[in-house]
Amino acid sequence: MQEPRFVQNLFSAIAPRYDLANALLSGGMDRLWRRRVARIVRDWRPERLLDLATGSGDIALALSRSSPETEVIGADFCVPMLAEARRKGFAPVVAADGMALPFGDESFDAVTIAFGLRNMASYPDAVREMRRVVRPGGHLLILDFRIPPAPLRWLYRPYLHHLLPHLAGFLTGEREAYQYLGESIEAFPAGKEMINLLSEAGWQTAAAEPLTGGIVSIYTAQR
Repeated sequence: MQEPRFVQNLFSAIAPRYDLANALLSGGMDRLWRRRVARIVRDWRPERLLDLATGSGDIALALSRSSPETEVIGADFCVPMLAEARRKGFAPVVAADGMALPFGDESFDAVTIAFGLRNMASYPDAVREMRRVVRPGGHLLILDFRIPPAPLRWLYRPYLHHLLPHLAGFLTGEREAYQYLGESIEAFPAGKEMINLLSEAGWQTAAAEPLTGGIVSIYTAQR
């Protein structure tokens, strides 16, 4: 759970090189993760979807292409990141705080959030706010990093805490942002912890799908 102004300033600083750093530091796996998210959402066939913490718009664009019949709206509280999304041609974006969304109850058929819940001031309050704006029977999808199980974690932790901040600092000029990344991943609930958090917030049928050896997981749930 994070201090909002710190997170906002951090992502504002790295916005121009955010996509480049993501692609290089994930070894291109970010594309595969987006494709998997898009396939899951396509099967839900939502009429109206909110992509929360949309950032530079990559997930929102993937969803729009995979499900052209779905109205996709992106929301983020970091305006420079939204400028990157608009630059790519994704126009339906709203500057909004995920802790107090400017949408009415039951406004969407689904909410997606990729690598954003980890940056919220309160995980439980954030998933409750997402539930508020989803209609009964609607869906939630969370994509985020986690510490993988052994033996991969023995390699992943040195990369996450030592090598990655140096590489990302070179690419973006903001080494502090990627030191924060490692700290936030370590503290983020994963697996059964996340499923329990969602269930306690009123979401049903919560499930986890680890990807890439458990470096990331997709969590889905239904209202």
